[in-house]
Amino acid sequence: MSRAILPPKSQVDALHIAVAAHHRIDYLLTWNCTHIANARILPRIHSVLTDRNCFIPIICTPEEMVDDDENDE
Repeated sequence: MSRAILPPKSQVDALHIAVAAHHRIDYLLTWNCTHIANARILPRIHSVLTDRNCFIPIICTPEEMVDDDENDE
């Protein structure tokens, strides 16, 4: 929050990211494309986690996780 990547009102969103990184959770699935699964914000989130030598979870929406191999037939 000190780097102002997310707005002050999104402290809970920052907490979700921090918990996933701290506990080394591989995937953080979210529908929150405003503050979490956002292509403009994700590089800044990765930068903060890298600077702090933290694990970087894969942050994506459930739709991005769906295996759509049946459409490949």
